[in-house]
Amino acid sequence: MKKSVSKLIQYILFPAIGIFIIYQLYKDQNGEEILSALRNDVNYSWIVFSICLGLLSHVSRALRWQMLIEPIEKKTGLVNTFCAVMTGYLANLVFPRMGEVSRCGVLSKYERLSFTRVVGTVVAERLTDLIVLILIAIAVLTIQFDFLGGFLLKTLNLDSVSEIFMSPLFYGILLLIPVTLLLIKRYAKQYKALMFLKNLMVKFTEGVSSIKKIKNKPLFVFHTLFIWVMYFLMIYVCFFSMPSTSSLGINAGITILLTGSLGMIAPVQGGIGAWHFMVIATLKLYGVPAEEGGVFALVVHAAQNLMIIGAGLLAFGLLPVINRSNHEKAALATNR
Repeated sequence: MKKSVSKLIQYILFPAIGIFIIYQLYKDQNGEEILSALRNDVNYSWIVFSICLGLLSHVSRALRWQMLIEPIEKKTGLVNTFCAVMTGYLANLVFPRMGEVSRCGVLSKYERLSFTRVVGTVVAERLTDLIVLILIAIAVLTIQFDFLGGFLLKTLNLDSVSEIFMSPLFYGILLLIPVTLLLIKRYAKQYKALMFLKNLMVKFTEGVSSIKKIKNKPLFVFHTLFIWVMYFLMIYVCFFSMPSTSSLGINAGITILLTGSLGMIAPVQGGIGAWHFMVIATLKLYGVPAEEGGVFALVVHAAQNLMIIGAGLLAFGLLPVINRSNHEKAALATNR
């Protein structure tokens, strides 16, 4: 029963929320005018260029992930790692927040790695990205606080966030974590289940701490910066695809990178609805009419998701074929 409710929420409720937000954003706009703008006002060459930049960011993410895995397991194949990344993004479009688990499962299966250690490396990777996002937020608010401060404070609804931190449940969970860890550590030898959990904790910790063991830390930093520069350029080059956004500058691009990233945090597939809302609202601050901003958000979001669907399905199909071929080659070499 609980599994059925969980599936209902994740497969039906979350997408429905995203679709409802989309409906609210576009209900007052003329459908024919939107179609006309999509046909006549958008230069899709810039959109294709944005997709290419997105693919470069994903390749860089795969290379960076390799660097985290190598010190605690082995150096994984780039093709397998990249395909796992794209499969994870594809899974996120179907099942919110499952992408990270999916890509770990795919890579651990085809590269014969510890799933728990690989999950730990993804946590380390995401913490790195979080630090970059925080730095971007600080930079944007420092440069444009008078312009954006009120918008972000209103949009993020910090009152609800403060309520979470004041909740007894929050502090109860914080207290439960160290108590649980202490019990596992103390009684692990007496109970097989606790020993199993302890071993998982050790492997997970090894994965998270893999960032300390990276052989080439400057290269890791380079890939991290490269990924986020590509994220920025994916949005910035799309400005040139429409007359209404072509005059927007770097500040607008960085701001939409921040607000769009915040929209992607929403637990809906691919940030649908939430991403559109944040981007349209931000573009309005820069003087772009809601109708034009709506077309921009629609095109950019659709293009990036079509890229993920295409590359993700291709990766999903290639993985068993590539690894079957590799397995056959290895077996042939062993027989010789």
